[in-house]
Order: sequence, then C-alpha cells, then structure tokens
Amino acid sequence: MELPQDAMLLRIFIGEDDRFEGQPLYESIVLKARERHLAGATVIRCPMGFGQSSRLHTTKILRLSEDLPLVIEIVDTEAKIRDFLPVLDGMMGSGLITLEKVQVLRYGKRGG
Repeated sequence: MELPQDAMLLRIFIGEDDRFEGQPLYESIVLKARERHLAGATVIRCPMGFGQSSRLHTTKILRLSEDLPLVIEIVDTEAKIRDFLPVLDGMMGSGLITLEKVQVLRYGKRGG
C-alpha cells in the first residue's frame, strides 16, 4: 500500500475505561480501522490528562486512576479518514476527535 505524501492524521482522545459493546473502546476502534484497511493505528497510553469534566486522571501513587487517558492516532488519505468518521460517531459516546493534514515521509519498507 502506498500513501500519498499529503495525508490526514485522525487523533482520538478517550479514556481507558470507555467501552463499545462490552469491549474496550480503543480495541474496537483499532480493529474497525484494520477491518476497513486504513493504513495504520497506534494507541498511546498517557500518564496524565483531563478532559471536559476537568477531572484529573493520573498514574501518580496518591491519585491512582484506572481510567487513564488514551490517544489513538490513525493516518491515511483524507478520503479514507473522512469515510471512517461516521463509524467512530456510532462507537463513541464522548471523547475528542481532531483532524490535521500531515506529510508522510516514509511508509512501509524501503527499497525492494
């Protein structure tokens, strides 16, 4: 698969405890992105953050939180990312979704 140099980054901010049909939401999103043949997805577990409620989620010992922030990043063509947005809408109750144009410098194996 080749990605054009101009692509789009989809960034999804959710909590570790968020669920979709009984499964962790982050797993459901990544598996759905794979099923739809998007170029790739990465889940990043964050040690600290807060969202709309301003409730702090952290790994610090005195404020141990099991609902840590997660960021899912998916890069593909703008058309494929935009086609994926309605799928996300059906999976997410809350969270933050951002889009930004990016340049892909390398994807896949180099050479032959």
